[in-house]
Order: sequence, then C-alpha cells, then structure tokens
Amino acid sequence: MGTVLSAPIPPFQNLPIRANFYNPSRFVISDITLGQTTVITATEDMDYVVGQLVRLIIPAPYGTTQLNDRQGYVISLPSDDQVEIDIDSSQMNAFISVSAHQQPQILPIGDVNSGVINNNGRIAVGIAIPGAFINVS
Repeated sequence: MGTVLSAPIPPFQNLPIRANFYNPSRFVISDITLGQTTVITATEDMDYVVGQLVRLIIPAPYGTTQLNDRQGYVISLPSDDQVEIDIDSSQMNAFISVSAHQQPQILPIGDVNSGVINNNGRIAVGIAIPGAFINVS
C-alpha cells in the first residue's frame, strides 16, 4: 500500500458554504410584546448577544407590519427564547399568531468584519460585538 500524503485541500474539494454552517442564524418569531422597547419571542432558543444589530421580517398576515424590515439593537435577553430590542412599538398594531406560508423572522445583521461598534457608532472603546456570521462548519 502506498503512502498517504496529507496536503492542503484543493478548493474544488471543499464543502460549499451553507447558511446552516453559521451562527447565530435566523429564528422564527412566535410572539411580539409591544411597548417602549420590543420583546421578540422565538420558537427556539436564540444565541444573540446584547449589542447585536438585528432585523425583523413581519409578513402582512401577522399584523405588526410596522415592524417589517425594522432594525434594532438587542438590549437585553429576558430568557433563552427572547430578546428585547430598542424599537418603540407602543403605537403599532398587535402581533397575530397565524399559520401562513411566510413566517415572521428575526435575523442578525453584520459579520465578524464589522469591527468595534457601540450605540454611538464605530469608535474605539475596546469592546467588540460578536458578528452575525461565525463559521461553525
């Protein structure tokens, strides 16, 4: 039997990059609590962190269409399946839990190349926010 050489893997043999190789990923929203801040409850535990920028996708059948495509920062983590974001939703329509083809989602924004960021923008404060795309393949 011949010798097996261990060399760098050529690019054509690498596995394709797929969305499920990256954390945190998108989560399906099961409930939204409206108020001065907005609490999002997902169907499963989320792995977002305080300070992370997220986007909401709310299809029309779910009622709170004013939150569709809105962005906000995670300001607290009330439980494993909830995040509180800094969007004032006190004057918006209530969330309706229905069964529809499109599902309401919460998605991370950014990646590990976003650099140092805080509520005042990108300034050097020494605290890096983990990005939305951490390779776990």
